[in-house]
This record gives sequence, C-alpha cells and structure tokens, in this order.
Amino acid sequence: MPQQDWLVLMGMGGGFILLGLIAIIWGGREEKGYYNSLSGHKDVREFMEHWPPRPQFGALKIGGRIAIIIGVLLLATGIILRLWA
Repeated sequence: MPQQDWLVLMGMGGGFILLGLIAIIWGGREEKGYYNSLSGHKDVREFMEHWPPRPQFGALKIGGRIAIIIGVLLLATGIILRLWA
C-alpha cells in the first residue's frame, strides 16, 4: 500500500464519525420538536402513550451510531496501516 493511503482511510473515518454525530443530533432535535408540537394539542394521548410509535427518529439515531462505529473502524485501520508502513 502506498505511503499516503492511510490518510484516505483516516479521512473517511473522520467523515463517518462526523456524519454519525450529525444524524444523532438531527434525530434528537426532530423527535423533541415533534413531541413538543404534540404537547400543545388538547388530545395528547399519542404524546403520553407514544402510540403509534414513530420509527423515523430512532432510525436517524441508529444510523448515526452505525456511522460512528464504521468511522472508528476506519480510523483504527488507518492508524494500524500508518504504524505498519
């Protein structure tokens, strides 16, 4: 592997970590905004019981966690290749 290829892996890892953090924050803000808007309504049964479940907020958070895991693995691979080369 050429000497500078580890930089590409580490850059991709950092990008995945950044995207993961953005997705987690975005999911949390959307969830908070949704439930805050529901709390102002007279019929707050959905707000109190969380039924029906809304998967989109959880999907953003789970996708963010997966992106962070991939990013950490790419960073670790880049570090190992840097030390090995």
